[in-house]
Amino acid sequence: MSRTVKTAAPADSTPARARRSRRNAVVPLLLIAVLGGSGAFALARPWERGESTIGQAPVAHDVVAVEKGSLSTGIQAGGALAFDHPTPVVATGRGTLTALPAVGTVVKTGGRLYEVDGRPVVLLKGARPMWRDLGPGAADGPDVEQLKRNLIKLGHAEGLGLAADRKFTPGTATAVKRWQKALGVPQTGTVTLGSVVMLPQATVRVQQVGAQLGAAVGTAAVLTVTSTDLVATVQPAENQLSRFKPDGKVTVKLADGGTVNGRIRSLLRGGAGGGEGGPGGDSGDSGGGSDKTTVTVALDAQGLARKSGPSSVVVSVVGDSVSDALIVPVTALLALDGGGYGVKVADGADATAARLVKVQLGLVADAKAQISGGIRAGDQVVVPK
Repeated sequence: MSRTVKTAAPADSTPARARRSRRNAVVPLLLIAVLGGSGAFALARPWERGESTIGQAPVAHDVVAVEKGSLSTGIQAGGALAFDHPTPVVATGRGTLTALPAVGTVVKTGGRLYEVDGRPVVLLKGARPMWRDLGPGAADGPDVEQLKRNLIKLGHAEGLGLAADRKFTPGTATAVKRWQKALGVPQTGTVTLGSVVMLPQATVRVQQVGAQLGAAVGTAAVLTVTSTDLVATVQPAENQLSRFKPDGKVTVKLADGGTVNGRIRSLLRGGAGGGEGGPGGDSGDSGGGSDKTTVTVALDAQGLARKSGPSSVVVSVVGDSVSDALIVPVTALLALDGGGYGVKVADGADATAARLVKVQLGLVADAKAQISGGIRAGDQVVVPK
Protein backbone atom coordinates (compact mmCIF):
# COMPACT_ATOMS: atom_id res chain seq x y z
CA MET A 1 0.00 0.00 0.00
CA SER A 2 1.43 3.39 -0.90
CA ARG A 3 1.41 6.54 1.22
CA THR A 4 1.28 10.09 -0.15
CA VAL A 5 3.64 12.64 1.40
CA LYS A 6 4.46 16.27 0.65
CA THR A 7 7.98 17.62 0.24
CA ALA A 8 8.51 21.38 0.37
CA ALA A 9 11.35 23.56 -0.84
CA PRO A 10 13.97 24.43 1.86
CA ALA A 11 13.27 27.58 3.84
CA ASP A 12 16.93 28.68 3.92
CA SER A 13 17.87 29.92 0.47
CA THR A 14 20.94 32.10 1.14
CA PRO A 15 23.32 32.37 -1.82
CA ALA A 16 26.07 30.37 -0.07
CA ARG A 17 23.76 27.47 0.85
CA ALA A 18 22.23 27.57 -2.60
CA ARG A 19 25.70 27.20 -4.16
CA ARG A 20 26.55 24.26 -1.91
CA SER A 21 23.13 22.67 -2.66
CA ARG A 22 23.68 22.94 -6.38
CA ARG A 23 27.07 21.20 -6.07
CA ASN A 24 25.67 18.28 -4.08
CA ALA A 25 22.05 18.14 -5.09
CA VAL A 26 20.28 15.21 -6.66
CA VAL A 27 18.16 16.69 -9.42
CA PRO A 28 14.98 14.75 -10.24
CA LEU A 29 14.54 13.39 -13.69
CA LEU A 30 11.61 15.44 -14.96
CA LEU A 31 10.80 13.61 -18.14
CA ILE A 32 11.40 10.12 -19.46
CA ALA A 33 9.63 9.53 -22.76
CA VAL A 34 9.60 5.88 -23.80
CA LEU A 35 9.40 5.85 -27.58
CA GLY A 36 7.07 3.27 -29.15
CA GLY A 37 8.33 0.35 -27.10
CA SER A 38 11.75 0.68 -28.69
CA GLY A 39 13.58 1.13 -25.42
CA ALA A 40 14.85 4.61 -26.31
CA PHE A 41 14.32 7.44 -23.83
CA ALA A 42 15.01 11.16 -23.54
CA LEU A 43 16.12 13.04 -20.42
CA ALA A 44 15.01 16.59 -19.68
CA ARG A 45 17.24 18.15 -17.01
CA PRO A 46 16.32 21.55 -15.49
CA TRP A 47 19.88 22.92 -15.34
CA GLU A 48 20.22 22.38 -19.11
CA ARG A 49 17.41 24.87 -19.62
CA GLY A 50 18.59 27.35 -16.95
CA GLU A 51 15.68 26.49 -14.66
CA SER A 52 15.67 26.10 -10.90
CA THR A 53 13.70 23.73 -8.68
CA ILE A 54 13.93 26.16 -5.71
CA GLY A 55 10.56 27.65 -4.86
CA GLN A 56 8.49 25.11 -6.80
CA ALA A 57 5.25 23.76 -5.38
CA PRO A 58 5.49 20.60 -3.26
CA VAL A 59 5.43 17.33 -5.20
CA ALA A 60 3.44 14.29 -4.05
CA HIS A 61 5.22 10.92 -4.05
CA ASP A 62 4.46 7.22 -3.82
CA VAL A 63 6.69 4.26 -3.19
CA VAL A 64 6.86 1.08 -5.27
CA ALA A 65 8.73 -2.17 -4.74
CA VAL A 66 11.77 -3.11 -6.82
CA GLU A 67 10.77 -6.12 -8.91
CA LYS A 68 12.83 -9.01 -10.21
CA GLY A 69 11.99 -10.34 -13.67
CA SER A 70 12.60 -10.15 -17.40
CA LEU A 71 12.75 -7.13 -19.66
CA SER A 72 12.91 -6.97 -23.45
CA THR A 73 13.09 -4.28 -26.11
CA GLY A 74 11.34 -6.54 -28.63
CA ILE A 75 7.99 -5.40 -30.00
CA GLN A 76 4.85 -7.32 -30.92
CA ALA A 77 2.14 -6.77 -33.52
CA GLY A 78 -0.97 -8.75 -34.38
CA GLY A 79 -1.20 -10.27 -37.83
CA ALA A 80 -2.57 -13.19 -39.83
CA LEU A 81 -1.37 -16.51 -41.16
CA ALA A 82 -2.33 -16.90 -44.82
CA PHE A 83 -1.49 -18.89 -47.94
CA ASP A 84 1.03 -17.13 -50.14
CA HIS A 85 0.79 -15.68 -53.67
CA PRO A 86 -2.96 -15.53 -54.44
CA THR A 87 -3.33 -15.68 -58.23
CA PRO A 88 -6.53 -15.45 -60.31
CA VAL A 89 -6.92 -18.07 -63.03
CA VAL A 90 -8.67 -16.76 -66.15
CA ALA A 91 -10.06 -19.32 -68.60
CA THR A 92 -9.11 -18.71 -72.24
CA GLY A 93 -10.58 -20.09 -75.44
CA ARG A 94 -14.24 -21.11 -75.76
CA GLY A 95 -16.55 -23.58 -74.14
CA THR A 96 -18.65 -24.32 -71.05
CA LEU A 97 -17.35 -25.08 -67.58
CA THR A 98 -18.30 -28.69 -66.83
CA ALA A 99 -16.28 -29.40 -63.65
CA LEU A 100 -14.75 -27.25 -60.93
CA PRO A 101 -12.49 -28.17 -57.99
CA ALA A 102 -13.37 -27.78 -54.33
CA VAL A 103 -11.78 -25.07 -52.21
CA GLY A 104 -8.64 -26.47 -50.61
CA THR A 105 -7.85 -28.85 -53.48
CA VAL A 106 -4.12 -29.12 -54.14
CA VAL A 107 -3.08 -29.51 -57.80
CA LYS A 108 0.42 -30.35 -59.02
CA THR A 109 1.99 -29.77 -62.44
CA GLY A 110 0.24 -32.05 -64.93
CA GLY A 111 -2.90 -32.25 -62.79
CA ARG A 112 -6.42 -31.14 -63.71
CA LEU A 113 -7.51 -27.70 -62.53
CA TYR A 114 -11.03 -27.68 -63.98
CA GLU A 115 -12.93 -28.95 -67.01
CA VAL A 116 -14.32 -27.30 -70.16
CA ASP A 117 -16.68 -29.15 -72.52
CA GLY A 118 -15.86 -32.39 -70.72
CA ARG A 119 -12.11 -32.08 -71.30
CA PRO A 120 -9.53 -31.35 -68.57
CA VAL A 121 -7.71 -28.04 -68.30
CA VAL A 122 -4.26 -28.94 -67.03
CA LEU A 123 -1.85 -27.04 -64.79
CA LEU A 124 1.62 -26.54 -66.29
CA LYS A 125 4.51 -24.57 -64.81
CA GLY A 126 5.50 -21.35 -66.53
CA ALA A 127 5.58 -17.60 -66.16
CA ARG A 128 4.16 -16.86 -69.66
CA PRO A 129 0.41 -17.34 -70.19
CA MET A 130 -0.74 -19.38 -73.20
CA TRP A 131 -1.91 -17.07 -75.96
CA ARG A 132 -2.08 -19.33 -79.08
CA ASP A 133 -2.35 -22.93 -80.22
CA LEU A 134 0.97 -24.77 -80.18
CA GLY A 135 1.43 -27.51 -82.78
CA PRO A 136 3.27 -28.39 -86.01
CA GLY A 137 4.04 -25.20 -87.91
CA ALA A 138 3.95 -22.95 -84.84
CA ALA A 139 6.48 -20.14 -84.99
CA ASP A 140 9.44 -20.34 -82.64
CA GLY A 141 8.89 -18.69 -79.30
CA PRO A 142 9.41 -18.77 -75.52
CA ASP A 143 5.96 -20.33 -75.08
CA VAL A 144 7.16 -23.36 -77.09
CA GLU A 145 10.20 -23.65 -74.84
CA GLN A 146 7.92 -23.46 -71.79
CA LEU A 147 5.72 -26.29 -73.12
CA LYS A 148 8.71 -28.49 -73.93
CA ARG A 149 10.12 -28.08 -70.43
CA ASN A 150 6.84 -29.39 -69.00
CA LEU A 151 6.71 -32.34 -71.42
CA ILE A 152 10.25 -33.31 -70.47
CA LYS A 153 9.56 -32.98 -66.73
CA LEU A 154 6.35 -35.01 -66.95
CA GLY A 155 8.24 -37.85 -68.65
CA HIS A 156 6.58 -37.71 -72.10
CA ALA A 157 9.82 -36.96 -74.02
CA GLU A 158 11.79 -40.09 -73.12
CA GLY A 159 13.82 -41.45 -76.04
CA LEU A 160 12.95 -38.49 -78.27
CA GLY A 161 16.09 -36.45 -77.66
CA LEU A 162 13.87 -33.44 -77.02
CA ALA A 163 15.69 -30.22 -76.09
CA ALA A 164 14.00 -27.39 -74.17
CA ASP A 165 14.39 -24.87 -76.98
CA ARG A 166 11.97 -22.59 -78.86
CA LYS A 167 11.31 -24.84 -81.86
CA PHE A 168 8.18 -26.98 -82.19
CA THR A 169 9.75 -30.07 -83.77
CA PRO A 170 8.23 -33.41 -84.87
CA GLY A 171 9.57 -34.80 -81.58
CA THR A 172 7.60 -32.14 -79.74
CA ALA A 173 4.39 -33.26 -81.49
CA THR A 174 5.11 -36.87 -80.50
CA ALA A 175 5.60 -35.85 -76.85
CA VAL A 176 2.32 -33.91 -76.96
CA LYS A 177 0.49 -36.99 -78.30
CA ARG A 178 1.90 -39.15 -75.50
CA TRP A 179 0.72 -36.57 -72.98
CA GLN A 180 -2.73 -36.39 -74.57
CA LYS A 181 -3.01 -40.18 -74.49
CA ALA A 182 -2.25 -40.16 -70.76
CA LEU A 183 -4.98 -37.56 -70.25
CA GLY A 184 -7.51 -39.56 -72.27
CA VAL A 185 -8.12 -36.84 -74.84
CA PRO A 186 -7.78 -36.95 -78.67
CA GLN A 187 -4.12 -37.32 -79.70
CA THR A 188 -3.77 -34.41 -82.10
CA GLY A 189 -0.19 -33.36 -81.35
CA THR A 190 -1.43 -29.79 -80.88
CA VAL A 191 -1.98 -28.00 -77.58
CA THR A 192 -5.02 -25.78 -78.11
CA LEU A 193 -5.54 -22.43 -76.41
CA GLY A 194 -7.50 -22.93 -73.20
CA SER A 195 -6.47 -26.55 -72.64
CA VAL A 196 -3.68 -25.66 -70.19
CA VAL A 197 -3.06 -23.00 -67.55
CA MET A 198 0.52 -21.79 -67.09
CA LEU A 199 1.36 -20.66 -63.53
CA PRO A 200 4.73 -19.93 -61.89
CA GLN A 201 4.07 -22.39 -59.05
CA ALA A 202 4.55 -26.10 -59.60
CA THR A 203 1.88 -26.86 -56.98
CA VAL A 204 -1.14 -24.71 -56.14
CA ARG A 205 -4.01 -24.74 -53.68
CA VAL A 206 -7.51 -23.65 -54.70
CA GLN A 207 -8.46 -20.73 -52.47
CA GLN A 208 -11.66 -19.57 -54.15
CA VAL A 209 -13.97 -20.67 -56.95
CA GLY A 210 -15.27 -17.63 -58.80
CA ALA A 211 -17.45 -19.26 -61.48
CA GLN A 212 -20.42 -21.61 -61.66
CA LEU A 213 -20.87 -24.84 -63.51
CA GLY A 214 -22.47 -24.24 -66.89
CA ALA A 215 -21.00 -20.77 -67.24
CA ALA A 216 -19.44 -19.88 -70.56
CA VAL A 217 -15.68 -19.42 -70.63
CA GLY A 218 -14.88 -15.72 -70.78
CA THR A 219 -12.48 -13.19 -69.34
CA ALA A 220 -13.55 -13.49 -65.66
CA ALA A 221 -11.46 -15.47 -63.19
CA VAL A 222 -12.62 -19.05 -62.79
CA LEU A 223 -10.48 -19.72 -59.72
CA THR A 224 -8.10 -18.05 -57.33
CA VAL A 225 -5.17 -20.26 -56.40
CA THR A 226 -2.32 -19.81 -53.94
CA SER A 227 0.94 -21.44 -53.05
CA THR A 228 0.72 -24.27 -50.53
CA ASP A 229 3.13 -22.34 -48.27
CA LEU A 230 1.85 -20.14 -45.47
CA VAL A 231 3.23 -16.71 -44.61
CA ALA A 232 2.53 -14.29 -41.79
CA THR A 233 1.39 -10.78 -42.62
CA VAL A 234 1.25 -7.82 -40.26
CA GLN A 235 0.57 -4.09 -40.55
CA PRO A 236 2.64 -2.41 -37.82
CA ALA A 237 1.94 1.01 -36.36
CA GLU A 238 3.99 3.82 -37.87
CA ASN A 239 6.20 4.10 -34.79
CA GLN A 240 7.02 0.37 -35.04
CA LEU A 241 8.00 0.27 -38.70
CA SER A 242 11.66 1.10 -38.11
CA ARG A 243 12.02 -2.19 -36.21
CA PHE A 244 10.90 -4.25 -39.21
CA LYS A 245 13.99 -4.58 -41.39
CA PRO A 246 14.12 -6.47 -44.72
CA ASP A 247 15.50 -9.95 -44.09
CA GLY A 248 15.23 -9.34 -40.33
CA LYS A 249 14.47 -12.22 -37.97
CA VAL A 250 11.15 -12.49 -36.14
CA THR A 251 9.19 -15.04 -34.16
CA VAL A 252 5.55 -15.86 -34.89
CA LYS A 253 3.22 -17.12 -32.17
CA LEU A 254 0.55 -19.33 -33.74
CA ALA A 255 -3.09 -19.61 -32.72
CA ASP A 256 -2.54 -23.12 -31.34
CA GLY A 257 0.19 -21.85 -29.00
CA GLY A 258 3.15 -22.97 -31.09
CA THR A 259 5.97 -20.66 -32.16
CA VAL A 260 7.90 -20.59 -35.43
CA ASN A 261 10.84 -18.49 -36.54
CA GLY A 262 10.58 -16.34 -39.62
CA ARG A 263 12.32 -13.84 -41.85
CA ILE A 264 10.93 -10.53 -43.10
CA ARG A 265 10.56 -11.06 -46.85
CA SER A 266 9.01 -7.77 -47.94
CA LEU A 267 7.42 -4.50 -46.91
CA LEU A 268 4.68 -3.15 -49.17
CA ARG A 269 3.23 0.32 -48.69
CA GLY A 270 -0.45 0.94 -49.32
CA GLY A 271 -1.71 -2.62 -49.86
CA ALA A 272 -2.83 -5.78 -48.11
CA GLY A 273 -0.36 -7.94 -50.01
CA GLY A 274 3.21 -8.65 -49.07
CA GLY A 275 5.16 -8.31 -52.29
CA GLU A 276 5.75 -10.79 -55.08
CA GLY A 277 2.03 -11.05 -55.66
CA GLY A 278 1.17 -10.67 -51.99
CA PRO A 279 -0.09 -13.24 -49.56
CA GLY A 280 -3.67 -14.29 -49.21
CA GLY A 281 -5.68 -16.83 -47.32
CA ASP A 282 -8.98 -17.94 -45.93
CA SER A 283 -8.60 -15.80 -42.83
CA GLY A 284 -8.34 -12.47 -44.67
CA ASP A 285 -5.70 -9.85 -44.03
CA SER A 286 -4.44 -8.47 -40.78
CA GLY A 287 -6.62 -5.40 -40.92
CA GLY A 288 -5.80 -1.71 -41.18
CA GLY A 289 -6.16 0.93 -43.82
CA SER A 290 -4.89 0.78 -47.36
CA ASP A 291 -2.24 3.41 -46.58
CA LYS A 292 -0.48 1.16 -44.08
CA THR A 293 2.62 -0.88 -44.74
CA THR A 294 2.12 -4.65 -44.91
CA VAL A 295 5.04 -6.76 -43.75
CA THR A 296 5.25 -10.32 -45.11
CA VAL A 297 7.15 -12.93 -43.12
CA ALA A 298 8.43 -16.17 -44.65
CA LEU A 299 8.25 -19.02 -42.12
CA ASP A 300 10.96 -21.56 -41.33
CA ALA A 301 8.67 -24.43 -40.27
CA GLN A 302 5.82 -24.97 -42.74
CA GLY A 303 4.72 -28.15 -40.98
CA LEU A 304 3.93 -26.31 -37.75
CA ALA A 305 2.28 -23.48 -39.65
CA ARG A 306 0.00 -25.84 -41.62
CA LYS A 307 -0.99 -27.59 -38.41
CA SER A 308 -2.27 -24.27 -37.09
CA GLY A 309 -3.76 -23.22 -40.46
CA PRO A 310 -4.91 -19.75 -41.55
CA SER A 311 -5.56 -17.81 -38.34
CA SER A 312 -4.51 -14.83 -36.24
CA VAL A 313 -0.90 -14.67 -35.10
CA VAL A 314 1.39 -12.41 -33.07
CA VAL A 315 4.62 -11.35 -34.77
CA SER A 316 7.49 -10.41 -32.46
CA VAL A 317 10.60 -8.56 -33.58
CA VAL A 318 13.53 -9.94 -31.62
CA GLY A 319 15.26 -7.33 -29.46
CA ASP A 320 17.66 -7.15 -26.52
CA SER A 321 16.47 -8.92 -23.39
CA VAL A 322 17.54 -9.64 -19.83
CA SER A 323 16.28 -12.10 -17.23
CA ASP A 324 16.45 -12.08 -13.41
CA ALA A 325 16.88 -8.32 -13.59
CA LEU A 326 16.03 -5.75 -10.91
CA ILE A 327 13.36 -3.54 -12.46
CA VAL A 328 11.88 -0.17 -11.46
CA PRO A 329 9.60 2.31 -13.23
CA VAL A 330 11.64 4.83 -15.23
CA THR A 331 10.02 7.58 -13.14
CA ALA A 332 12.00 6.29 -10.12
CA LEU A 333 15.30 7.28 -11.79
CA LEU A 334 17.03 10.47 -10.71
CA ALA A 335 19.64 12.14 -12.91
CA LEU A 336 22.58 12.94 -10.68
CA ASP A 337 24.24 16.33 -10.98
CA GLY A 338 27.66 14.77 -11.49
CA GLY A 339 26.41 12.22 -14.01
CA GLY A 340 24.78 8.82 -13.72
CA TYR A 341 21.55 7.85 -12.04
CA GLY A 342 20.19 7.06 -8.66
CA VAL A 343 17.00 6.09 -6.87
CA LYS A 344 15.62 7.04 -3.47
CA VAL A 345 15.07 4.00 -1.25
CA ALA A 346 12.40 4.55 1.39
CA ASP A 347 12.10 2.97 4.82
CA GLY A 348 8.97 0.93 4.12
CA ALA A 349 6.20 3.21 2.89
CA ASP A 350 7.74 6.36 4.39
CA ALA A 351 9.10 8.44 1.51
CA THR A 352 10.30 11.18 3.90
CA ALA A 353 13.01 8.90 5.25
CA ALA A 354 14.35 7.95 1.80
CA ARG A 355 18.08 7.55 1.21
CA LEU A 356 19.77 8.09 -2.13
CA VAL A 357 21.38 5.07 -3.78
CA LYS A 358 23.45 5.44 -6.93
CA VAL A 359 22.65 2.71 -9.49
CA GLN A 360 23.86 1.49 -12.85
CA LEU A 361 21.28 1.74 -15.60
CA GLY A 362 20.76 -1.24 -17.89
CA LEU A 363 18.04 -2.07 -20.42
CA VAL A 364 15.09 0.34 -20.71
CA ALA A 365 11.78 -0.76 -22.27
CA ASP A 366 8.05 -0.34 -21.77
CA ALA A 367 8.51 2.49 -19.22
CA LYS A 368 10.66 0.22 -17.04
CA ALA A 369 14.39 0.22 -16.36
CA GLN A 370 16.92 -2.39 -15.31
CA ILE A 371 19.13 -1.21 -12.43
CA SER A 372 21.93 -2.68 -10.35
CA GLY A 373 24.17 -1.65 -7.46
CA GLY A 374 23.15 -1.52 -3.79
CA ILE A 375 19.53 -2.45 -4.51
CA ARG A 376 17.58 -5.62 -3.71
CA ALA A 377 14.27 -6.99 -4.90
CA GLY A 378 11.51 -5.77 -2.62
CA ASP A 379 13.19 -2.48 -1.70
CA GLN A 380 10.76 0.45 -1.76
CA VAL A 381 11.76 3.24 -4.16
CA VAL A 382 10.23 6.69 -4.42
CA VAL A 383 8.30 7.68 -7.55
CA PRO A 384 6.25 10.79 -8.38
CA LYS A 385 2.55 10.30 -7.72
